[in-house]
Amino acid sequence: MAKKKPETVETLFQAIQYFADENEAVEYVASFRWPSGEQECPHCGSVAMHYFLKPRRAWKCRDCRKVFSVKVGTIFEDSPVKLGKWLPAMWLLANCKNGISSYELARDLGVTQKTAWFMLHRIRLAMQAGSFEKKMRGKVEADETYIGGKAKNMHLAKRKRVIRGTGGMDKIAVMGLLERPRGAEHSLVRTTVLDKVTKRRIQAEIDKHIAPGATVMTDKFLSYSGVKVNHVHEVIDHAVAYVRGSVHTNGLENFWSLVKRTLHGTYVSIEPFHVFRYLDEQAFRFNNRKANDGQRFIRLVREIVGKRLTYDQLTGADRRQPA
Repeated sequence: MAKKKPETVETLFQAIQYFADENEAVEYVASFRWPSGEQECPHCGSVAMHYFLKPRRAWKCRDCRKVFSVKVGTIFEDSPVKLGKWLPAMWLLANCKNGISSYELARDLGVTQKTAWFMLHRIRLAMQAGSFEKKMRGKVEADETYIGGKAKNMHLAKRKRVIRGTGGMDKIAVMGLLERPRGAEHSLVRTTVLDKVTKRRIQAEIDKHIAPGATVMTDKFLSYSGVKVNHVHEVIDHAVAYVRGSVHTNGLENFWSLVKRTLHGTYVSIEPFHVFRYLDEQAFRFNNRKANDGQRFIRLVREIVGKRLTYDQLTGADRRQPA
């Protein structure tokens, strides 16, 4: 198959039209996965212009003679759903500000709700930022919040997975870090789920993701005391004021409002052990908010390789390989 530069897709309508042809969809994904035009065999690692089997939309390795498709080694692996449906689903999740429910996606694509739910979680895996090797610098906001409802309304099995929050509410504790913009850049956020809300746990996250000497802005929560050992620590007491000059956590509070609006408005109820996936989804859209819809979609397509999620991993049935 001749190497072809991907056609620019700027709207959902164009995406649906373009990817309706499965051959075009396969070629589009292949152009991002193998931009040089030479395919890497997932079986033996051979890199070459392998034989393209047009009827099967797959390649045959010149060395080991095994057949592989563009889906192998990506979030699409072992999925019977065609790329013509996968790619519009990625477009929707990347660009719908408040997300898209599995029921709505199932109706849009003509698949079952269970299939749509599995597809969305695979796409969220591609949205994960991976390991944060570059530490945050400059001015960084840090804040924690709680997601979920009262444990007394949950099934006993779910109740054991949550931790006690504030005000008698049993919720999932999550923490966020927001690096304020420097120059022409825009603010970036990172999130994590906390197994326990302790001083050691919270400050370990700060030391892990924030460079020494950076200014860390927090509220008056006692778990942040001691941050000034490695960083400049600025505290805003919300009982007195929400802003003191440049000292505030309003940027992160804004992100939390987007998260909760999405969870309560679109997803309504989520499992505690899936919370981090929904945080990854919202963080991806937040960190790429200055890009247009087409650019966000392309950035997501570039992240599909090397990320595999099986249904057993997703549901916790495969204890040997946690997702």
